[in-house]
Amino acid sequence: MKRILGILVLLIVVYLATWVMSDLLTGRRSFLSAFNQENLLRRTALFGIIGVGVAFVIITGGIDLSIGSVVCLVGVGFPWLVTQQAVPMPVPVCLLIVLVVVLGIGLFHGSLVTYGRLQPFVVTLCGLLLYRGITRGFTGDQTAGFGNELKGLRWLANGEIPVTAQFGIPVPCLILAVVAVAAGIFLNRTVYGRHLLALGNNEEAARFAGVRTKRITILAYVISSFLAGLGGLLFVLDTNSAQPADFGNFYELFAIAAAVLGGCSLRGGSGTILGVIIGTALIQLLRNMITLVDEIPQNIEFAVIGAVILAGAIGDEVAKWFVAKRRAT
Repeated sequence: MKRILGILVLLIVVYLATWVMSDLLTGRRSFLSAFNQENLLRRTALFGIIGVGVAFVIITGGIDLSIGSVVCLVGVGFPWLVTQQAVPMPVPVCLLIVLVVVLGIGLFHGSLVTYGRLQPFVVTLCGLLLYRGITRGFTGDQTAGFGNELKGLRWLANGEIPVTAQFGIPVPCLILAVVAVAAGIFLNRTVYGRHLLALGNNEEAARFAGVRTKRITILAYVISSFLAGLGGLLFVLDTNSAQPADFGNFYELFAIAAAVLGGCSLRGGSGTILGVIIGTALIQLLRNMITLVDEIPQNIEFAVIGAVILAGAIGDEVAKWFVAKRRAT
C-alpha cells in the first residue's frame, strides 16, 4: 500500500509539473485541453491493459518480452484477415482466429518455461523476434488497415462516453476497468490468485504445499498473451493502420515499466492491479510531458523509460533491504 501511495503522489506531482511547464508558463492550454486529456486517458487505458497482463507473469517471477510482437501480430493480422483476402472473412471468424492464436502463444510460452525448463527471458525474447518476423512475412511487410470499414467495432477503441459538451470518457477506459476488476478479483479473491502469489514467493515451497505450479505458470503466460492480443486489437482499431515493421515496438517496455513502478517485484511474489494502472498513467504522463514541454528534447523518451525501469528496480531492492533489516532487528 505504501508503494502505491508513493507512486500516486509522484503521479500527482508530475501532472502538476506538466501543467505548469506546458500551460501556465507559456500561456497556452495544450495540456489541459479536452483533446489532450481524452488522448491521455485513452493511451493510459490501452497500455494499462497490456500492463495488467504482464503483471501476472512478473508476479510468478517470470518476464514476457514478446508483448510488443504479439500486439503487432494481432494489430496487423486482424485487418489483414478482414480486408486483404480474395474472399473476405467474417469478422467473428477473424476474431476467433485471433483468440486461438494468442491463447496458443501463451500456452506455448508457458509450456516451454515449465515443461521445457527454459528461462522466460529466452523464450519470450525468441517470441519477440519470431512473431514480428512471421507478421512481416505473411503480410509482405505491407501496411494493413480497415479504411472506412468496421466503424462500429472501431468505436470500442476511439469512441467516448460524453460527460460534458467538450469532454468524454474514452471507451477503452471502460474496457480497462472491466479488465482491472476481473484481474483484481482473480488475484486477491480466488485460490488461483493466492497460488500465483505463493508461486512467485517460493516456487519450491508452493509445490510442496500442493500448488500445481506448472499449471499456474502456464495460466499466467496465457493471461499475458490474451491481454496483449486484446491490446493489439484495440490499438489497431484506434489507429486504423498498422505497419508490421514498427507497430507495437517497445510496447513490452512500457508494460513492464508500468508493472514495476506499480509495485510488481521483478523477483516475483508481489504486485497489485491498481498499482499497475497508476504506473501506466505515470509512464504515459511522462511521454505526454516530453511531447508538450518545449524545453525537454523529444528524442530522450526511451531514456526516460529506461531510467524509470531502473529506478523501479532499485526501489524494489531498497525496500526489500529495509524489510529484511527490520525483521533482523
